[in-house]
Amino acid sequence: MSPGRLGARLRYPVWNDAERRPRAPVRLCVALVLVGLGLLAGGVAGVVLALPVPLSTVLPMLAITGAILLSARYVDRRQLSDLGLRREPEWIADLAAGLALGVLLQTLIAGVGLAGGWFRVAGTLAGTAAGFGSALLVFLVVGVYEELLSRGLLLVNVAEGLRFAGERVAVGGALVVSAAVFGLLHAGNPGSSLASTLGVTLAGAFLGVGFVLTGRLSFPVGVHVSWNAAQGLLYGFSVSGLGVDAAVVDLEPTGPALVTGGSFGPEAGLLGMGAVVLGSLATVAWVRFREDDGRGIGIDPRVVAPALRWRAN
Repeated sequence: MSPGRLGARLRYPVWNDAERRPRAPVRLCVALVLVGLGLLAGGVAGVVLALPVPLSTVLPMLAITGAILLSARYVDRRQLSDLGLRREPEWIADLAAGLALGVLLQTLIAGVGLAGGWFRVAGTLAGTAAGFGSALLVFLVVGVYEELLSRGLLLVNVAEGLRFAGERVAVGGALVVSAAVFGLLHAGNPGSSLASTLGVTLAGAFLGVGFVLTGRLSFPVGVHVSWNAAQGLLYGFSVSGLGVDAAVVDLEPTGPALVTGGSFGPEAGLLGMGAVVLGSLATVAWVRFREDDGRGIGIDPRVVAPALRWRAN
């Protein structure tokens, strides 16, 4: 065997010669290391600089965002459009629709819960303007960095790694993997349980649907931000186990945790899971309304077709 062929065989498990970059499992491992380093660096910087809340909370998230972008550029060797950051006219409409949907779904949860006697109004206009602003900043950054990580980086790389099985299997498998990881990332939150992990996993699938149908992150980012903001700031629910010290209407769960989600928040209960199912149907309806050309809607092919930087040069 010639040295060239031997070298190609040795490189094959870790390097894609055709795409001039590491294979998907290697890319994800490197990205995981970079994200961990970003989280550590952001946390240490917050302590050293003695930053106040919410800056000390936001800084590690911003560092993780930077790590994701670095990994995408220099390890994945992709253009940012591959992460769903596409400069397209549709992104504004998608973002607005996602923002509206998140608020609507939380309002449905609150309304049904109050009508069923599962919530009670514990107060109104609780908190300060600074508290509202701080929480809103955190929700905004969380919505962006978690979507970049879970959908833009993880889902895309898994889908590309599974291309050999066909587009539908690749994207379906990536959707399942990214949703499961999204659920596990919240499994250590206060008040978490098997039900909460399942609920957040379903929410991850819901957010992923908007991405794989449009190839853009704007819709899931909009939903993610407004879902959390409405959940915590409008109705005073816990947000994935974390309390918020400001709310327009402070609703306290009084019904069974199986229904309300208890101290973790609606995602851990049937109300939240029902809202996720409705949200998924609403997402499909929105994409059909915006993009259906008469042939039906389907997976955006760009999710599994990388726009590599060296090809653009």
